[in-house]
Amino acid sequence: MAEKFLRRQKFRILYRNFRAPGGGEVDIVCRDKPEGTLVFVEVKARATEERGRPADAVDYEKQRLIARGAMAWLQLLNYPDIHFRFDIVEVLAPDRYHPEITHIRNAFPLPDYYVY
Repeated sequence: MAEKFLRRQKFRILYRNFRAPGGGEVDIVCRDKPEGTLVFVEVKARATEERGRPADAVDYEKQRLIARGAMAWLQLLNYPDIHFRFDIVEVLAPDRYHPEITHIRNAFPLPDYYVY
């Protein structure tokens, strides 16, 4: 659902479920074509908001894992001079036929201990 949503928003999906060799993970690596920005997307899905919004689960530790995965991806590209950001796509689906999808752009910054 998240991929389909992003494609409709003019994103080009480059990779799904990227796992970095030294740890770190990114659910979707894509390019925001209108902005020309590389985007590392975390997808969080929940059936209800009983325990809060899905994005609430992207805590500091999860952000570190995503950032580590993003840095590994950029290393594979030989650290290009490119703009990138971290987004979250929330999927709330009380039933699978009527999901509510929310795209949070720039959901969090690159942690301070990374320099890019």
